[in-house]
Amino acid sequence: MTIQANSPDDYIEKIEDTQKQAAVIKLRNMIRNNIPGGFEEGILYNMITFYVPHSLYPAGYHCDPKLPLPFISIAAQKNFVAVYHMGIYADQGLLNWFSEEHQRRVSGKLDMGKSCIRYKNPDKIPSDLIGELAAKMTPVDWISLYEKAFRSK
Repeated sequence: MTIQANSPDDYIEKIEDTQKQAAVIKLRNMIRNNIPGGFEEGILYNMITFYVPHSLYPAGYHCDPKLPLPFISIAAQKNFVAVYHMGIYADQGLLNWFSEEHQRRVSGKLDMGKSCIRYKNPDKIPSDLIGELAAKMTPVDWISLYEKAFRSK
């Protein structure tokens, strides 16, 4: 399920499933309230995305340098709500912390890909934990990690 939207508010309005819509609103607010200053919010790759703007990182995203550097995204997919956190993909210590905290706070198995955390039941999303995760990396931290993990390859 791809939602074509011009802004985060437009994206949320277009989510047809009210349970998923409520979960995305809650996640967005939790991230907005916890993410360090310097990140901006918009739509990238048809998702609500918090990113490092070109004003802080002119090189942009290596996959498409015209785009700013993505950091964390939220998406309402067909069968789940997803949180994509690029820092987890690049930082093993952060991944370990998140996995342990998730296991401690949430019943059931963590459903996760490289950077994608999937929640089939929107009511069981640990938004407080996602807020803590969003707070763990500044734009400068992310740029440095990104340069080491992706730009050097």
